[in-house]
Amino acid sequence: MTLAATFLAGAKSRLLPASIPFRFFAAAAIFHLLMWLVLLLWTNEATSFRGGLGPTLAAVHILVLGVLTTTAIGASAQLLPVATRHALAAIWPIKLVFWLSVPGIAALIVGMYFADLRIIISAAITTAVGLLLYAGLLADNLRRAENLPVVAAYGWAALVALVLLVGLGLALVSNYVTGALPNHQAIALAHMILGGFGFMGLLVLGFSHVLVPMFALSAAPPKRPSFIAFILATAGVALGGIGALADSTPVLTAAALVGLAAAALHLWLMSRALKSGMRKRLGHSFVLVRAAWALLPTTLLVGLAALYGLAGSNGPTLFGFLLIAGWLLTFLLGILQRILPFLASMHASGPAGTAPPLLSALAASAPLKLHAVCHGIAIAALSLAIAADSAWLARAGSAIGLIGAVAFTWFTAGITRRALRW
Repeated sequence: MTLAATFLAGAKSRLLPASIPFRFFAAAAIFHLLMWLVLLLWTNEATSFRGGLGPTLAAVHILVLGVLTTTAIGASAQLLPVATRHALAAIWPIKLVFWLSVPGIAALIVGMYFADLRIIISAAITTAVGLLLYAGLLADNLRRAENLPVVAAYGWAALVALVLLVGLGLALVSNYVTGALPNHQAIALAHMILGGFGFMGLLVLGFSHVLVPMFALSAAPPKRPSFIAFILATAGVALGGIGALADSTPVLTAAALVGLAAAALHLWLMSRALKSGMRKRLGHSFVLVRAAWALLPTTLLVGLAALYGLAGSNGPTLFGFLLIAGWLLTFLLGILQRILPFLASMHASGPAGTAPPLLSALAASAPLKLHAVCHGIAIAALSLAIAADSAWLARAGSAIGLIGAVAFTWFTAGITRRALRW
């Protein structure tokens, strides 16, 4: 039996109301548009960004919190109960997560953009409360995920990273007022590693063990190599966080090398799932997913080169960009192209077992083609712009990225409208 058949057995009884996951996805699509717009307007400082309040820091958090984290909350809140076969005990907590985190993120972005510490501090606290409430919901579902041991292991590790991430984020915010931290840059790097490779990265790796086989109609990856990849990935994240806090090049080097080993094993498992799957044609979405898979080891290699000054003067900036906008954003946008019609079709099927509409009837392909082309060009152009410190190339890439974001928002709006109509 394929993982898809197991995953879907009785899934409709564990679905949230369509308005709940889709409100997170709609918010992520709007933040995605805003991110490219801010980059377009402030490309001069983006190509060599090293931190500090202002529009570029706002753009980074639009992407990390507004797009990536919001998408992760919406997807996991719906897919994890389906996968674990345990519905959420109540609906109101996940609604409260939305009304704390999304407005909090929006306010935090405004505060960072205008360098207003009063807004930043209050918004950071609100966002932190929302994220910790989500962490509690995630923990409640993970403790019942005995049928998905690999996914649960990644989920628990991601949960630990999230709690540490929130703590470091609040420390960084308070440091703008108190100046008490001994090394703001070192803690900022640990914050980025725990956010990109820790919370988001581990969730991506974990859910890939369900989503990729489900869409490819293949069996789940074998457990033993999957757990080895998990151990390597968590060890890499732990070493990265420790190395950043200690400002230790040898430890960061070890983290990158362990991370490369984890990435290689994970990609082998995913390749095996695709090859053994009954569905061979996976559409434009998996063009993005495969591109993201290529960007994962590329990101680690660029980070390793940047440690030793071999990636140019903007090597650290390029590393951060490839981590959040290259690997993570590309993967999530690719997977969202499959998840959104999939969830809409599940909500559209009648209670008496009537056949759901075809996915092709729910989603127009033209916006997705345009988005895939624009996203690929934008990531390539911004990467080159950072490496060459070229503002005009960054501006051109951001403009193309904005066009792609408009296309993706159009796609998301169409799917959301259909999902809410049933």
